[in-house]
Amino acid sequence: MKAKEFDAAFDSGEDVLAHLDLDGAVRRNQQVRRVNVDFPLWMVQELDRRARRLGLTRQSLLKVYIAASLKDQGETTLPPL
Repeated sequence: MKAKEFDAAFDSGEDVLAHLDLDGAVRRNQQVRRVNVDFPLWMVQELDRRARRLGLTRQSLLKVYIAASLKDQGETTLPPL
């Protein structure tokens, strides 16, 4: 399939996944490094309460909060989430 055909199919809403080789796909700038952070109990309880309300895990909520804070400060270029 030519690029123009692929673009046209995508733009028209067709499912183009069958035309992609996803076996070797890599998400750039998404390497993971584990960090440990200690929080006071009240903070963990509040994070858990908010995460439940939003239907998220605590870890996901923390990632969203930290990414939003970094983006708001505007001091760095962040990859898309």
